[in-house]
Amino acid sequence: MGDAATLRFASVGMADLDTLVAIETAAYPFPWSRGNFIDSLNAGYLARKCVDESGQWLGYFIAMPGVQEMHLLNLTVTPAVQRRGHARAMLDELVRESLALGAQRLWLEVRTSNQRAQEVYRRYGFRDVGLRRGYYPAGALARENAIVMSLILSGDAPSPTDHAVD
Repeated sequence: MGDAATLRFASVGMADLDTLVAIETAAYPFPWSRGNFIDSLNAGYLARKCVDESGQWLGYFIAMPGVQEMHLLNLTVTPAVQRRGHARAMLDELVRESLALGAQRLWLEVRTSNQRAQEVYRRYGFRDVGLRRGYYPAGALARENAIVMSLILSGDAPSPTDHAVD
């Protein structure tokens, strides 16, 4: 389901809030709130959904542009279709769009407990560059550290012909 040739990326809007919240809640023990999504969309952040040929959501990402950089805030693969390369396809799209906006570096934070995501990012080329102590909520007054990762972008972006964008 959803090989690179059949994936499509589209802008996320307020009409997508229910789907975003449903996927987020299914994917994480400490999901983004509806308000987090509303704030990101109202701020005009780069927000894309990844869908297959039938329109089924495979995931989404939200990133905040900065001066010659992009900060990935959320990248989520729908739980039912994880481990099929969709995170990599979304990273390819994010890199392509980041380069088009003049970004030279991509940043993100990832929970120290999220080994699977760390592996995906490291295989993609991200490097650990720091630690944010107590960055994420972890239940009943607990906090979890975040690994800060960065990817230097170059002109060698993934081919835009791999994905359709609207």
